[in-house]
Amino acid sequence: MGVSPADGGRCICAARFRLVSLDAMHVDDALKARISIRSFLDKPVSEAEVRQILDVARWSPSGGNLQPWKVRVVAGAARQAVTDLAVSVLAQNPAGESEEHPIYPPKLWEPYRSRRFKIGEDMYALLGIPRDDKPARLQWVARNYQFFGAPVGLFFIIDRGMGNGQWAHLGMLMQSIALAATARGLGTCMQESWAMVRKSLHAHFQLQDRDVVYCGMALGHPDPESSVNTLRSDRAEVDEFAMLDGF
Repeated sequence: MGVSPADGGRCICAARFRLVSLDAMHVDDALKARISIRSFLDKPVSEAEVRQILDVARWSPSGGNLQPWKVRVVAGAARQAVTDLAVSVLAQNPAGESEEHPIYPPKLWEPYRSRRFKIGEDMYALLGIPRDDKPARLQWVARNYQFFGAPVGLFFIIDRGMGNGQWAHLGMLMQSIALAATARGLGTCMQESWAMVRKSLHAHFQLQDRDVVYCGMALGHPDPESSVNTLRSDRAEVDEFAMLDGF
């Protein structure tokens, strides 16, 4: 029986989809499996692996196809340089450098305040760090600037002239990177803590005046023996945040 060009096209597309589905993690599973990894193995991630992840993630949604993102990836000596930079800056100014684009709104309100408090307490409970041991908690926070031991760090940069929509699209790129990494057996941690040294990173990377470093991301092989990597945040049920009409 003959096959029309249209039918043939559908067959080819279906065959390609089946091949991808067999080789890759289902997107539902990747979404549920992705967590913030805060302890990584001392195991390298190759440039080829990073490029493959970025090559997939570049197809993230982008309104008007602006693709309003830049990504700076550091490994080896380049990674160590930004770690040393953060340690130096925060030793002189523990409060951080800039109020521009704060990590959280001031005087966070409910239910967001309670959610933030609970995930922090759940994490410290897994680490065995009590609430009154502030030095130990600060030492743990400082591990952000070591990418929690991950061999690769990514920094996400956007033009300060971009609007809220473009910032949202940058977030979609970050999510795509995280999911692509998860599907490959790697782990990530999105790190807004790097905003604390945003000005120094801007100078270090010799960015243009219009560029803003939004945040960082750790990328590597999760440590399966680390208790902190069992942390999973609570999520609101669908009916708590969604209103469905007309069904």
